[in-house]
Amino acid sequence: MVDLPGGGKLSHAAIYGQDGGMWAQSAGFPALQPDQAKILVTGFSDPGAVAAAGIKIGDKKFISVGGVPGECLRGRKGASGCTIKKTNTAMVIGIYDEGVQGGDCNIIVENLGDYLIGQNI
Repeated sequence: MVDLPGGGKLSHAAIYGQDGGMWAQSAGFPALQPDQAKILVTGFSDPGAVAAAGIKIGDKKFISVGGVPGECLRGRKGASGCTIKKTNTAMVIGIYDEGVQGGDCNIIVENLGDYLIGQNI
């Protein structure tokens, strides 16, 4: 995986279709279940959908800590966290562990998402 601006690397990364289908993922990525994908897609337009139950990615659960409505979701659990960027047809997901700054994850995931939006993906 790519080096992050502040050092370190994402623990896991993936691109999933908004229908929950896996397009690409790193080794060991916690498999996103179809019902989890549906909740994430709903969460982009209705942040309350993930606020109460948290952001669930496979067997990992993060507390929703905001994001940008309609564009991205962000979650934390202790020193780890996630960023999920919505594109036209997909979701770019990055998960980081201790030693990585959440802002670095945001930059990488959101920039890739913006690139894919520019490619009409």
